[in-house]
Amino acid sequence: MSLVKLQNVTKVYRTDGIAFPALDGISLSVEAGEFLSIAGPSGSGKTTALNLMGCLDKPTGGAIFLDDVDIGVRNSSELADIRRHKIGFIFQTFNLVPILTAFENVELPLILKGDMGKAQRRALVEEILVDVGLKELMNRRPSRMSGGQQQRVAAARALVKKPRLILADEPTANLDSKTGEEVLELMLQLNRKSGVTFIFSTHDKMVMDFARRLVLLKDGRIDADEQRDPRRQARDSGAARSGGPHADAS
Repeated sequence: MSLVKLQNVTKVYRTDGIAFPALDGISLSVEAGEFLSIAGPSGSGKTTALNLMGCLDKPTGGAIFLDDVDIGVRNSSELADIRRHKIGFIFQTFNLVPILTAFENVELPLILKGDMGKAQRRALVEEILVDVGLKELMNRRPSRMSGGQQQRVAAARALVKKPRLILADEPTANLDSKTGEEVLELMLQLNRKSGVTFIFSTHDKMVMDFARRLVLLKDGRIDADEQRDPRRQARDSGAARSGGPHADAS
């Protein structure tokens, strides 16, 4: 059974009575545990596809299934519940709460989820902060962290509630190439360790190189869908750069 399935999905936006098609009948099936990148130029529909899979928008036509549930026909309350329990998000601008520490930012989704006590939340938050290499920085606020460290906090926040799916929209856009590579290495390691499915929206070649599967969109349609070898791609990508990953991604 596929974790995510899009069947002939269309999305049309309207402004002042003028229709702007963003997706034009795409069909896509994503299995649990995939590390997949949806790529394409601006206006290709990749962010729209991510928003639909993330229950942030509804399709104009077609059907979208998450865990065999048709999310396109769910109401706003049901969609919020699905996001809260099954989906984690990583944004290009990090979207951390500036007045909260790294620990508090990562704990926030668990508080909102509301199904565990303080001691259990603390154990989970500390565990994931160790996994992303930020144990020593858990009491630091975002303003005192580098871009790479903030993106690691964002990754930890997405992972801490143990979602089925993580959606990452241009996660390297605000990072230099070396830091971006380190963050992608981290996400690939977390994918292998936890089995959580990652789907990226990007036009960054480095993100495409890390993906185990690459779906290319053009004018709202799937132009190509190919399996890739991330070890070879990442190695070839890394060969063009000097230095290796650093734990603090500073």
